[in-house]
Amino acid sequence: MGRISRTLERLSTEHQEAGELKNDAAKAGCKLIASLPDRSVVTIHGTLRSVTLRPVDGVTALEAELYDGSDSVTLIWLGRRKIEGVAAGRQLKAFGRVGMRGTTRVIYNPRYELDA
Repeated sequence: MGRISRTLERLSTEHQEAGELKNDAAKAGCKLIASLPDRSVVTIHGTLRSVTLRPVDGVTALEAELYDGSDSVTLIWLGRRKIEGVAAGRQLKAFGRVGMRGTTRVIYNPRYELDA
């Protein structure tokens, strides 16, 4: 039963998509999010899973979850309500210092490049 379940997992759509995202990150010359040490300056590449507007410590902030196939990081732009082109499903490259907010990796006010 073990071989069958491992084979089914490898063939699953989610597993294949994660592999493609990891390959895209490598092609873009970026490290995988799962391998990032805390407080390091990083360049990451992935797909935005969600984009939400929420207050952070009383300040309006735009938050986006970036997933690269290995893990995700929350990108937070303080004082922003909307950024043209930043939407769920969009691929982008982000630059900044990764930190932790609880158990979640975050990058505050990252620079970014949208993929075409």
